[in-house]
Amino acid sequence: MSSGKNSDVHKIVDHLFRREAGKMVSVLTRIFGFKNIEQAEDVVQDTILKALEVWKFGKVPENPEAWLYHAAKNKAIDMLRRQQLKYKIDSDISYLLKSEYTLAPALNEMFTENEIKDSQLRMMFACCNASFTQEAQITLILKTLCGLSAKEIGKAFLSNEETIQKRIYRTREKIREENITLDYPGANAMTQRTDAVLKTLYLLFNEGYHSSHPEKLIREDLCEEAMRLCLLLIENPKTNLPQTNALLALMCYHVSRFGARLDDKGLIVLLKDQDRNQWNKILIEKGNEYLNYSAIGKMVHDFHIEAAIASAHANTTSYENTDWKMILNLYDTLLNRTNNPMVAINRAVVLGEAEGCHKAITELEKLKGFTENCYYNTSLAEMYMRVGDKETAKKIFGKALELTSSNAEIELIRRKMKMCS
Repeated sequence: MSSGKNSDVHKIVDHLFRREAGKMVSVLTRIFGFKNIEQAEDVVQDTILKALEVWKFGKVPENPEAWLYHAAKNKAIDMLRRQQLKYKIDSDISYLLKSEYTLAPALNEMFTENEIKDSQLRMMFACCNASFTQEAQITLILKTLCGLSAKEIGKAFLSNEETIQKRIYRTREKIREENITLDYPGANAMTQRTDAVLKTLYLLFNEGYHSSHPEKLIREDLCEEAMRLCLLLIENPKTNLPQTNALLALMCYHVSRFGARLDDKGLIVLLKDQDRNQWNKILIEKGNEYLNYSAIGKMVHDFHIEAAIASAHANTTSYENTDWKMILNLYDTLLNRTNNPMVAINRAVVLGEAEGCHKAITELEKLKGFTENCYYNTSLAEMYMRVGDKETAKKIFGKALELTSSNAEIELIRRKMKMCS
């Protein structure tokens, strides 16, 4: 088979893994019980590898998703028949798995579209068990149900791969040692756990929006998955909360700009240079719609503020007409609420637009512990370049160049360094 066709198969399987793996793990974990989650992950991994092996020598099926689910279901049935699970099954359908008459029908039912959606929602909320810290809850969901690597999760938490690996290991050991049953908490408990689930979807979306993958600055599949899961929450009366709508509004605003963020060569186009005619007006209107829904009640969530910032950009006709003072006020509020260092960097960039680059430099240089962060260095270098100190700017851009593996970012920084020569 030609290398081109082989490459196409790998792309299809990679896309399907990102889109379907979390769903399959959710269903299998609901069947096997949470103590057997690693074997659920193994079934999914084996199914993906089997797809690669079979499809590269033949034809990709017309419905590849159905093929994956069918293969995973058959492997699960085989494991249950052979009793190959490490731990005793402890799930809400375990009684149906003990008889040959009910085993296959029960699994067929679990792999229907509605049950798949239900299983994924149940698993997300089950992972938000009060026995774990919120960081551990979010890490568990991102790794288990969203398929992010420890490195990608580390980026989301401004941490490193080793720390995340240890957190995942400790969480799973805690589940075993303390015999924690991560059951669906029930409809009445969903509201209390929604915040952790929303933060997880926010981090998943961010990884898609500004990916750590060397070849892909934007990973639309991750953003699409985050939006799909957020829509599931909005469809459920218990989780259709103001902050849920605010998060979906934020996602709509950001995705509306996808078509203008990269040029036809895959190079980054900065916000001030983007062709706003390429922004998706329908998504901006959907963002406005969800932001209006989010205004019900008196509670203001961090997502309300972030969505308001994104709305200010999305609904402005040109970069020159941007209301930087209003956006700065929103960032002031957000920073006071979160004390998040990335918010502080973004606020300083906005300060440069609203009150001048010298003030932005002062604010950025006050921040400690971010000299090894690429975005921090590119932001600081940009401010120095704007005030005319090109020598300092070039030096800091050089530092930023060492801190990214993204090809698109590398090319942008090199272009900036040439402007400083």
